[in-house]
Amino acid sequence: MADEKPSTPQAAPGRSAQRVDRRLLELLVCPRTKASLIYDEAAQELISRAAGLAYPIREGIPVMLEEEARTLSDEELNALGKR
Repeated sequence: MADEKPSTPQAAPGRSAQRVDRRLLELLVCPRTKASLIYDEAAQELISRAAGLAYPIREGIPVMLEEEARTLSDEELNALGKR
């Protein structure tokens, strides 16, 4: 799409951030709960509030495997409730 301007997202320390297609993000759901996900661009993760999991995004590709997801802490889940 020639009309789109390239942008450079800010990466979290130690992570290389790549822009994830917003249309793809709208289609993805949590594999465990089938609930919608929250995109955390800074952390390069897709958050499932319902499952309490954070799925990593590596090199711009969401890794939607439960065994690759990290469990969110109680503090992180509480913070999500305030979003």
